[in-house]
Amino acid sequence: MEKTDKKKIEEFIRVDHAGERGAIKIYEGQLLALSTIVNNENLKKTIKDMKKHEEEHCNFFESEIKKRDIKPTKLLPLWDLLGLGLGFGSTILGKKAAMLCTASVEEVIDDHYKNQIDQIGMDEKILKNNIIKFREDELHHKDIAYNEGATKQGFYSIMDKVIKTGSKLAIKISEKV
Repeated sequence: MEKTDKKKIEEFIRVDHAGERGAIKIYEGQLLALSTIVNNENLKKTIKDMKKHEEEHCNFFESEIKKRDIKPTKLLPLWDLLGLGLGFGSTILGKKAAMLCTASVEEVIDDHYKNQIDQIGMDEKILKNNIIKFREDELHHKDIAYNEGATKQGFYSIMDKVIKTGSKLAIKISEKV
């Protein structure tokens, strides 16, 4: 059995930890907007439910970071701030924008996790199985977002591109820094 490159595994765990924490911060920003400016109790419940999955994912990667003595990305405070801002800003633009934020991020994460799954060998079975499960959760979040009104029509197509570009950039940076 071929062993998965240790450096690669460290990058995967570092970036996945940052990404799951970022997702929590996006949802926290959305919930802040929903608790102060925007009134939509149904959307608030939907976001709280999705946030629970992200917390489960983040806790797993937090545990892996500690267990394997991996340094988290140095940019966590920046990602936290940007996540909160993205969540808050998308939500004050309305439900379609808030849900597009989720859909856009989840589409990037789908490809990201699939790429990792393809590279992780069976010597890392627990890590691989967790990423497979987390990817399924993220795909479910994407489906919820589209069912709740996410769209890429008009202005939203620009928003989609900006969010996806930012997500991909954060992934590349967090793998290394």
